[in-house]
Amino acid sequence: MRVVKLMNGMAGRSGRVLAGLALIVAGITIGGTGGLVLAVIGVVPLAAGAAGVCLAAPLLRTPLRAR
Repeated sequence: MRVVKLMNGMAGRSGRVLAGLALIVAGITIGGTGGLVLAVIGVVPLAAGAAGVCLAAPLLRTPLRAR
């Protein structure tokens, strides 16, 4: 399960934060209702990465938080 190790490590955490920031910036750039929705969706991976939580972990039957 390389994906699980990656997502629970520092690289996965950083990737979630960067993906969240990219979605927020794209949403602000697009503007309008669609942009607002995209920016709000971007908060989810940003917060998950900042908290060190992998939201896909229950689907993979692994711990939610990295050890």
